[in-house]
Amino acid sequence: MNVFGVDIGGSGIKGAPVDLERGELAQERHKVLTPQPSEPKAVVEAVQEVVQHFDWRGPVGLTFPGVIVDGHTRTAANVDKGWIDLDARALFSDAIGLPVALLNDADAAGMAEIAYGAGKGRKGVVMLLTLGTGIGSALFVDGALVPNTELGHLELHGKDAEKHASSAAKEHHDWNWSEWAERLDDYFAMVEQLFSPQLIIIGGGVSRKADKFLPLLAPLRAEIVPAELQNDAGIVGAAMAASKLL
Repeated sequence: MNVFGVDIGGSGIKGAPVDLERGELAQERHKVLTPQPSEPKAVVEAVQEVVQHFDWRGPVGLTFPGVIVDGHTRTAANVDKGWIDLDARALFSDAIGLPVALLNDADAAGMAEIAYGAGKGRKGVVMLLTLGTGIGSALFVDGALVPNTELGHLELHGKDAEKHASSAAKEHHDWNWSEWAERLDDYFAMVEQLFSPQLIIIGGGVSRKADKFLPLLAPLRAEIVPAELQNDAGIVGAAMAASKLL
């Protein structure tokens, strides 16, 4: 069964039909740059472009980089503040003329990894952390999602942790892998102290280069592994959410 998923990120918006039997993209994804400024009207038009590229007719799953409650976008840390408290699900659905499921981007990626990837079959506390424009988080207890955790906004050294340890921060400050790993050590140690996960899955685009930084990290009690679905996890998780509308 193919269902459509779109992953809205701080830098790019990408989507594709997903084969939910295999947990893989059924076609090559189509990507457009996230509009700057990322105000609602511009982002909606970009999502329309992605969906229309495939001439899709059916439910669409959408991820969003913020807290989602009953289809409303409650926060907007890395996108335009005009999203805050917007009925985004209705806005997207009206614009593309299709039923829409809307969920937090890291939650979507985590759902995909739990169903098909590095978290499949794992019990206990499992955490996915996406290292990208910010730091997204998804928390699972025995496979059940605790939604909207937003652990990238924990305070670390007097500021949001994602300002200290995201992939974007690495690029902004031109840190080498070893310098970045030291900052990740600070963040992962704090997260482990607070939540005691058995498994931490590292997602986001940088997961493709996990061999560059995972060996440099200080040991934790938790096992740390790269996401198996890498940067497609959000699209797959969005499609999983949309499948519930069928």
